[in-house]
Amino acid sequence: MMRNIVSFVGCDRPTKVHRLTQAIAAKLEAENDVSVTHLDLSHAGPNLFTVNRKALDRQSESLISEIEHCDALIVGCPVYQGSYPGLFKHVFDLVHPFALRGRPTVLCAVGGGHRHALVVEHHLRPLFGFFEAGTVATGIYACSVELEPDGLLPPALEERIDSAVDQIRKQLVQSHQASGIRWKDVELLEQF
Repeated sequence: MMRNIVSFVGCDRPTKVHRLTQAIAAKLEAENDVSVTHLDLSHAGPNLFTVNRKALDRQSESLISEIEHCDALIVGCPVYQGSYPGLFKHVFDLVHPFALRGRPTVLCAVGGGHRHALVVEHHLRPLFGFFEAGTVATGIYACSVELEPDGLLPPALEERIDSAVDQIRKQLVQSHQASGIRWKDVELLEQF
């Protein structure tokens, strides 16, 4: 069974965060049954920044819907002033509160230095805890200097990526075997 994984980056241009999420995705895509869709803020339409989900244009609704309906998530964001950017958070403000329940999720961030190393634990994990997402135990933080364009990642960063990928693979197997209400079922129930 083909698994659809969404890699979402909370900025709108090729950045070092894209490089990190792509490194994670490449290891997951080595599996035969995985397909990764790469998304970022450039995939949103002009009215993503509305406060009402019903007012979204088709392009923005598609972005939110892909996040809500994937089998697993890789979420990456840049770190500004010690936290994730407001536009990144706004995307998840538009996600249905039950949509990510139990969803296997890798959290990662890239910042300018080690001062921001706890952003995954102090900011991203609580946000995805609200959604009851199945975040893997290994969060990945990288300093921007670790993601230089030479293609090589530091061994310690590679180890963290390998650990997170192993954890999400196990969650994907478990979620495939598990039964119970899935997000698609919740959507159907809400129509009545």
